[in-house]
Amino acid sequence: MNALLRNAYKWPKCTPPVSVAAFSTAPSPWRKAANSSSKSRERERNIINLHHEINDSLDQLKDSLDHGESLSRGGRPSKNKSTFSQKRSYQMFEVLVNARVNKVMREMGDYRDRQEDWRAFGVNNQVQLDSSIGLFKKALDTCFAKATEKGMISRSDNPLFWNLRNSFVKGDNRGLSSELVHSFQTFLMKERFPDAINELHREIADLRFPYEWYPATRMLQRTVHLHVGPTNSGKTYNALKALEGAKTGIYAGPLRLLAHEIWSRFAAKGKPCALVTGEEVRIPEGVDRWFHSCTVEMSPLNKPVDVAVVDEIQMIASEDRGWAWTQAVLGLQAKELHLCGEDRVVELIQDLCARIGDRCIVHRYQRLNPLETMSKSLRGDFRNLEKGDAVVAFSRVALHKLKAGIEQATGKRCAIVYGSLPPETRAQQAALFNDPNNEYDYLVASDAIGMGLNLEIKRVIFESSSKFDGNKVRSLTVPEIKQIGGRAGRYRTASAEIASAQEGAAGGEEAVEAKVESNTGWVTAFDFRDLQDIQNAFQKEAKPIETAGLFPPANIIERFHTYFPPRTPTSFVLTRLRELARLSPRFHLCDFDTALEIADAIQPYNLSVADRCVFLNCPVSFRVSRDGESNGQREALQAFAKCVAEMGSGHLLDFDCIDLSILDMDEEKRMTMFNNPAYLQSLERLHQIITMYLWLSYRYEGVFQSQSMAFKVKEIVEDRITEFLDKLTYVTYSQARRRQAMREAAERHKKAEEQLLGEEEQEHLQEHHEEEPEEPTIEIVEELDPEEIIGEVIEEGGTGEREPGPDAEKNQGSG
Repeated sequence: MNALLRNAYKWPKCTPPVSVAAFSTAPSPWRKAANSSSKSRERERNIINLHHEINDSLDQLKDSLDHGESLSRGGRPSKNKSTFSQKRSYQMFEVLVNARVNKVMREMGDYRDRQEDWRAFGVNNQVQLDSSIGLFKKALDTCFAKATEKGMISRSDNPLFWNLRNSFVKGDNRGLSSELVHSFQTFLMKERFPDAINELHREIADLRFPYEWYPATRMLQRTVHLHVGPTNSGKTYNALKALEGAKTGIYAGPLRLLAHEIWSRFAAKGKPCALVTGEEVRIPEGVDRWFHSCTVEMSPLNKPVDVAVVDEIQMIASEDRGWAWTQAVLGLQAKELHLCGEDRVVELIQDLCARIGDRCIVHRYQRLNPLETMSKSLRGDFRNLEKGDAVVAFSRVALHKLKAGIEQATGKRCAIVYGSLPPETRAQQAALFNDPNNEYDYLVASDAIGMGLNLEIKRVIFESSSKFDGNKVRSLTVPEIKQIGGRAGRYRTASAEIASAQEGAAGGEEAVEAKVESNTGWVTAFDFRDLQDIQNAFQKEAKPIETAGLFPPANIIERFHTYFPPRTPTSFVLTRLRELARLSPRFHLCDFDTALEIADAIQPYNLSVADRCVFLNCPVSFRVSRDGESNGQREALQAFAKCVAEMGSGHLLDFDCIDLSILDMDEEKRMTMFNNPAYLQSLERLHQIITMYLWLSYRYEGVFQSQSMAFKVKEIVEDRITEFLDKLTYVTYSQARRRQAMREAAERHKKAEEQLLGEEEQEHLQEHHEEEPEEPTIEIVEELDPEEIIGEVIEEGGTGEREPGPDAEKNQGSG
């Protein structure tokens, strides 16, 4: 940070930073922009003066440390450093926002170009539009003055600054631009509503009592059993025992693969069970009553049952999906509700139960066998693997490359497990690894194993301590590392459960359990550079979860929409609802960004508000490539929305956005495509669009009628993706470079977040990072082209990753 401050303002001409990562390292801009007005020049001089003050303060701190003075973390120099650096970061961010807002306004167009759209916001001519833009810029100046001069940065004290900052941290310039558009729309409409309407808006946006959204559930006197403890402590096992002993029940988990695993377990025990996920529904035939195994978002809230089990309850804090766990906890109509997860959620659940009058019983568990971190890594050498090892990576390309490298180096077979594998293939691979009497000694797996996929793992090895989470490369959080690493030394697996069921009576079950050995689980890393992060995580305790996620349900959005003119964009309605929302201290609003993007994408089509609310939950990603190319999902979503609006033909072959020609290649031509990353990306794009089609086919059965064909196409695409991935090879130098690039990218994002958020808020944001529902195909690393990540071309002179000497590992310490 000191180097950043000392080098600031040495460049006479430079461009604004283009990403969160660049924000932490880019030189201070923009001297040309600063000379445009006396106000800008004055701001520039103030920042330069502030820069000198910071340097003086830091020099004093350095001198005191050089003289051996011991300063505590809460000491005054440390506090001054934090205050100065963060204030300067806010001023840099203000310059970036001012530059970005001008670009956004140009892209929104003049009045004559978009008269109808501007009139919907009460703008009737160009003069009025220019005046509104000027007033909005003054509002931006005010919000930044509050942040830099008064330290007002919270959502309640400074909502405009809070929204802009969080959008930039999460979505870089793209997220910031989107937030500026929605903030400007909100600004335009603020003065249009009379006091009576404003009061009605505030009344509907009062979300302080979400338990009242489920009146049928409030009629029940529920008993909530909270099973908490570390991984491999038996908490989920005991909750499922209660479910199996009931006549009716529901299992709700975070991943499709977990829902499928429980569905398989119940089927093996002869209990009729339905499988319900966003893109697949299997209802048992010939029975009147059955269990439900589903993803949390698909929990049947209107079905009274004896027992419900909600897994991974700590995800109630997730910024993206936390609302689904909150909905399940408050809304499931179960006489007994069993919640399984981490100890840090206890206080929150007890408080929620007290508010709604449910009895809460806490069951605490201890790990059934020891878990320790190792003092040495694998030193980047697959020959250091041992039977029963699982190597964890975070993309499908990385997993298949690791599999190829392990088999080539060891001469042994390696099983592979990740979330998007077909269920039957995944079960087969897990069984091969769990069977000690074959040559499948090793496993490569995604972080899905951290979500409860039970495997008989002796040692967990992290291929990297950073991951691409769909938006950026970031370091793994403490809960993620503990969750994944805790799968080492599993005490009892799902395969043992199914085996015991097939053996028959309870005696057989006891026999299987008696065979299970309680061995120490070990955790390490592939590379010594990542081992320190793993060791540090196991020495930390994650902070207690204080709030549960909320997202306004469809009925509130529909009601809120009725108080706006007919052509008001749904994105504005959502933004207004977010702005006015009042929350209890025990709840937080989940992320609106994806919903706002979906609302904007489908706005041109004549959909009812109810239909728009359905589309808001559609599984879609608007991520663009580094060269700005769309992934095709926005166009597909718009085509599907148009089809619903016009009640047109929803047959799969009628959509131009679904290009099936890529599947027409014969085997000979496909063999020429295995070094072409664009081919894999095209398959992945098609797979995502077909998944979206299937999701919609369950909501609009009369429109999207090619469900069977879509399932078949999805299966073929998955086979082609697997065929491509199986051809990948492992090259030591290329993979070492990829890991190093990811470490550097994660570190830059961490520094940038610390500058904009401060250390405490940055840690809070990390605590709300949870596992993605499905691993990406590749990690997007800014320093590497897709050809380098997928194509694996060895550069001349590459000798692989240099292994550390013996002292390097010794300095890592032991867990």
